[in-house]
Amino acid sequence: MHSFAGHQHRKSGEASPKITRGLVLDTGWRYDLMEWFFDTFFLRGKLQELRQRTADLAHVQSGDKVLDVGCGTGTLAMFVAPRVGAAGRVFGIDPGTQQIACARSKAARRDLPIEFQVGVIEHLDFPDRTFDVVLSTIMMHHLSDTLKRQGLAEIFRVLNPGGRLVIADFNRPEEQPAQSKRFGPGGSRMENLEALVKEAGFIQVEMDEMQLPRFPGHSAGFAGFVSAKKPTS
Repeated sequence: MHSFAGHQHRKSGEASPKITRGLVLDTGWRYDLMEWFFDTFFLRGKLQELRQRTADLAHVQSGDKVLDVGCGTGTLAMFVAPRVGAAGRVFGIDPGTQQIACARSKAARRDLPIEFQVGVIEHLDFPDRTFDVVLSTIMMHHLSDTLKRQGLAEIFRVLNPGGRLVIADFNRPEEQPAQSKRFGPGGSRMENLEALVKEAGFIQVEMDEMQLPRFPGHSAGFAGFVSAKKPTS
């Protein structure tokens, strides 16, 4: 029995808190502008490759029900929507109200039936065993280890047996711990995240990485991925 077996589920109809103790980015369209600038001039278009790798590692396919945790303005959710097709569904949650408003607007313009809602990773407002896939990109470094544990427990709960989890994040070099503040309250060591994913009860936990261009003031030369599955029983 894994360490989160004692997690207390909410009663039916009980409202979930919408405030997180993690770092919240809530700038709406300005976030997209900043991301475009950062990706174009520093990462040389690598964010699109990161989204592609995330979806590939999760084996997102037609008919899947997918949740993007920390969806921001919805770019990843809109990227995977064509993969699940009319038979699947895509949901995105983020604590930022402007982020969600922007995501809804973008999805509506593209006529994509994605459901975006304000929500927090530590209290996912979905029933047990709802999703086939849960994704999270460039978000976990905003969380303390305590919040990571709570969030992973919630992800484990809402995944179907055999469901897939993929987390992508910038990786903080171990030899430069002084840079951890740039990565938020939880830092960003993928080996540490891998251990927390295993602790949460996931199996077939694997790590991967993707080289990134180095840019001034940063030495995070690659992104890391953690992929895992929920046991079938």
